[in-house]
Amino acid sequence: MRFDMRAAIYARYSSDNQREASIADQVDTCRRVIARTGWQEIGTYEDRAISGASASRPGYQQLLADAEAGKFDVVVCEALDRLGRRLADVAALHDQLSYLGIKVHAANAGEITPMHIGMLGTMAQMYLADLRDKTRRGQRGRVQAGRIPAGRAYGYDIVESDDGDGGARQINPAEAAVVRRIFEAYAAGHSPRRIAHDLNAEGVPGPRGGRWRDTTIRGQVDRGTGILNNDLYVGRVVWNRCSYVKNPRTGRRVARPNPPDQHEVVQVPALRIVDDALWNRVKERQNALHFTVQRDDSGNALNRAHRRRFLLSGLLVCGHCGGRYTIIGVDRYGCATRRSQGTCQNNRTITRQEIERRVLDGLKDRLLAPDMVETFMQAYQDELKHAQCAADADRERLEAERAEIQGKIDNILQAIEANPEARTLASRLNELETRLAQIDGELERMPEPEAVELHPNAAQAYRRKAEDLQSALEDRNRPVRAALASDVRRLG
Repeated sequence: MRFDMRAAIYARYSSDNQREASIADQVDTCRRVIARTGWQEIGTYEDRAISGASASRPGYQQLLADAEAGKFDVVVCEALDRLGRRLADVAALHDQLSYLGIKVHAANAGEITPMHIGMLGTMAQMYLADLRDKTRRGQRGRVQAGRIPAGRAYGYDIVESDDGDGGARQINPAEAAVVRRIFEAYAAGHSPRRIAHDLNAEGVPGPRGGRWRDTTIRGQVDRGTGILNNDLYVGRVVWNRCSYVKNPRTGRRVARPNPPDQHEVVQVPALRIVDDALWNRVKERQNALHFTVQRDDSGNALNRAHRRRFLLSGLLVCGHCGGRYTIIGVDRYGCATRRSQGTCQNNRTITRQEIERRVLDGLKDRLLAPDMVETFMQAYQDELKHAQCAADADRERLEAERAEIQGKIDNILQAIEANPEARTLASRLNELETRLAQIDGELERMPEPEAVELHPNAAQAYRRKAEDLQSALEDRNRPVRAALASDVRRLG
């Protein structure tokens, strides 16, 4: 590698038994490498408490974007597994950086080559698989010993066990009484929402000390979540209900319920809070309601319906409690906090059509007023000119650098013709030609400069689009969300 290279540092630590200072330690190690090689540090990219199994890391993604922009010539990291744990991600990164003419240098291995990618990348991926297996094995062992693998279930306190190992529980009498009350109320026909309202009205603290929600009580039957589905209340620990896999695109964990024959079940009678008779009454009611919701009049299974999204979905807020205003009935918005917790006194509701009409009227009558449109047009024009000037400046800089490099190449070629033994000049020539190819690629990807002006009738076009949008919202046969997104893009 040459000595005048611009170096970028990448550092990362996961949340697995590591600490914040790990970033500073990694950066210091990389800076020592840069100082030793004589490179120029241009910046640091960091990801804190984020697993290397996912490429969806802010610092990592910014590193890729700046690599495309040609902001550095080499990436320096403490070890290859800092860049990623998955072999596919590391290999793809190396291929992309190689295409851009950017090197990768690890403090513990030197310049990274395809051989390193194959060996170190495989080791990093094996480490992830081994860590996952060891974690599951440890959890299974704790379950088989009658311990809770993780979390503090409502109704219990964590206690120190005789062997000093965590996971031991004992019943919390006050919380256990609330658990029995919830089971009895549900079995008697009360809904989880009604139960949550009653508990909140009496000031009974929820599992985390806050308010009760209907979802906290209801949970999901197949995953064993929620108060009504926790087998621990009848004296048994059930583990491995779900398998968790990471989506390779988003890096998010996705739960997949396992069949019952894969569940680990251990009896812990000392932790029983609810008797079998009450538990079975709750299960019978859950099964009956589940059948009613999931079947039509003929008993045929219904497809799970996706919640419809409207123009203002997720944007409305209750002015009384600050909670969300959501659809609580047929085309009617109301306070979600009042509905799920019963703690908000705002009982006012409004139809979807009325609130959307008010918003669109505001769009037409206020945002499209002549003085507002004139201000917008001027600001938009200024922004266009600013963006064009920035693009022109980048193009001029690259063209100037290209001319300078081309001049150096011509001089080196002349020197080599005069002295064919000048091998160092040949090496320098190769570096300059690589950079020249990078510049040509950047110039080729740059859009041609063009003058962009707003049409003098832009204000009238805005008003027409707003009126068309209102018509689209009133047409139930037209995909509202798609029409909105399309029209708003045209308006902007």
